[in-house]
Amino acid sequence: MKSTGNTLTSMVVIGFGSLVTLWAVASIGGALAQSNWSVGELARQYMVATGMIKPLHTLVDFYTHIKGIEYLICVAFFVAFPAFYRFISTERKPMPILK
Repeated sequence: MKSTGNTLTSMVVIGFGSLVTLWAVASIGGALAQSNWSVGELARQYMVATGMIKPLHTLVDFYTHIKGIEYLICVAFFVAFPAFYRFISTERKPMPILK
């Protein structure tokens, strides 16, 4: 049999969760309305505000950003190619022929 304390606690938790959910839905809806219902624009504004991306104002900023991405791609290739070559160049055992 459940006690009254457990029921009261669960009701408080459910009520608090409902309020937080209502607040989150309202804030996301307000942000989407402010960005003209564009999810992409809302995501861009969020990433600029949190510092994930920076607006590029000059050609040098753009070139530096692209060069950094190029270096990351090169490092990924230099790591992946030897592993791929090792996988391709391993000896394959012939499959037995079933009769």
